[in-house]
Amino acid sequence: MPVALEYALWVVASLLVVGGIVGTIVPAIPGALLVFIGLVVAAAIDNFDRVGWVILSILFIMTILSYAADAIATGYGAKKVGAGKWATIGAVLGGIVGLFFGIIGIIVGPFVGAFVGELLMRPDLKQAGKSGLGAWLGIVLGSAVKASLAIAMIGIFVAAYFL
Repeated sequence: MPVALEYALWVVASLLVVGGIVGTIVPAIPGALLVFIGLVVAAAIDNFDRVGWVILSILFIMTILSYAADAIATGYGAKKVGAGKWATIGAVLGGIVGLFFGIIGIIVGPFVGAFVGELLMRPDLKQAGKSGLGAWLGIVLGSAVKASLAIAMIGIFVAAYFL
């Protein structure tokens, strides 16, 4: 492989991994998937000699676990405080809408979405506030788990690549 192509592929792989790490925190960006694709590109640079299909299979399973953890954590946070289905849907939509308002929107959007979603189901401000907080905490917990899995994926890849 020409050196220029190899460097270009390393840049692509790095950008995918960095974008993926950002995506583990920012809603609507498929973080773990981007990390995984970036690591596959990096492994392909040397024809999968250093990082083979066994390691990539483990990383793929971790990618799937990342999405499962996110869904479970969000649902758990909302359910723990008695939030309804609409509060959970509102939290997800609030997170997406929040993207357009920068970091404040990303932080506040899921809470507001869950709050409004719960109010649509039952007009109880106290319960809506609890639902907003529960769904928001679930999303924060899910993001922490996703980020941890992404970092672990990178660590496994680096260990397999250099050892």
